[in-house]
Amino acid sequence: MDAASLLPRLAVALAIGMLIGLERGWQQREEAEGERTAGLRTYTLTAILGGLSAVLSSYTHAIFLAVSFLGFALSFSAFAWLEAKADRNFSVTGVVAGLITFALGAYAVLGDLQLAIAAGVTVTLILALKRPLHEWLRQLTWLEIRSALILLAMTFLALPLLPNRTVDPWDAINPSEIWLLAIIIAAISFAGYIAIRIMGSQAGVALAALAGGLASSTATTVTLARLAREHPGASPLLAGGILLSGAVMIARVMVVASALNSALILPLAWPLGAAGGVMIVVAGLLFLTYGKGSEEHPQLSIRNPFDLGTALKLAGLIAVISLLARIVSHFMGDAGLTLLAALSGIADVDAITLSLARMADSGIAVATAALGIGTAAAVNTAVKAGMTFSLGTARAGWIVSLTSAAAVVAGGAAFAFLST
Repeated sequence: MDAASLLPRLAVALAIGMLIGLERGWQQREEAEGERTAGLRTYTLTAILGGLSAVLSSYTHAIFLAVSFLGFALSFSAFAWLEAKADRNFSVTGVVAGLITFALGAYAVLGDLQLAIAAGVTVTLILALKRPLHEWLRQLTWLEIRSALILLAMTFLALPLLPNRTVDPWDAINPSEIWLLAIIIAAISFAGYIAIRIMGSQAGVALAALAGGLASSTATTVTLARLAREHPGASPLLAGGILLSGAVMIARVMVVASALNSALILPLAWPLGAAGGVMIVVAGLLFLTYGKGSEEHPQLSIRNPFDLGTALKLAGLIAVISLLARIVSHFMGDAGLTLLAALSGIADVDAITLSLARMADSGIAVATAALGIGTAAAVNTAVKAGMTFSLGTARAGWIVSLTSAAAVVAGGAAFAFLST
């Protein structure tokens, strides 16, 4: 390695050491001189030591770098142990940071410079975010940790084991694809829950309705309708939340369907956009005209919608809908698919949306898939209006029902216009 190529690499090693040392020195800035194992200078020199050890190993033998790293690790750990024993502070973060700094200094000489820089910045960021990370960890519940672990297991353990081919006579059920779609929906639900946790109920019904629409607009409707019964004076506000969550559901359906099949973007954009636009306008008016200070502002709490049972039920529902859609398409044609979409929309929109979006690639016309998805969304919207009536107040029910009817009419008119 010549000097022209070596100097920039040693400079990167120096910069990485200074960056990590700056963060470490700032964290320990209150300690007196000589009371800490390592600071800005030590970490900077550690990175240079790693870089020079890598240079010497290229001229001698790779074992030189290993011996150098081992010697540094032992001496650095010994000094850190003496400091910890004196201060009774047994954090090992500083030792790990020192070992990483040496390794990154060596890698800057031997490896890819961009990767070394990215790793150095990442390490510094992790070290600097100590307090926010610890605070976030304290706020985690076992329910959230379990949900995240289940989602990771679904993605990285179960998914690779499933066959990526159809397993039925009608070529409708691909276990790997169905499970992947279930993972996508579960991830959306979990993201919605996390959004609610971050914003909190104090942020208001509007923000919670937005996040709830991502997780489950049906669950959000049930929650807000029950709150309307408990707080009749807040019916307009809560009806606005129900409409807002429904608009988010419509947007979610459009995004998911378009992501699976880009040909559905235009056929769905105008009908679903028109329906969602009506809901958003009315919801906005309700929030803006809601009583100034005299009305009730209820607290909203939505539980975590994601668990293993929900994921398994969703995967099973997607499989059943996919199979029925293929069979109905074969024996009854497009009219049968529209009927199936309407029946599916009573309970769920996502499963039929995913099934029809996939079938539009090979099996049915794009217009048929768009009509089915729109029908399912319309039926689901009507069902949620009925839920508001039965679980909430008549005032909230009328607001949601009339707005939902206007939204369905607007979406149907847009679809009819595109079909001509």
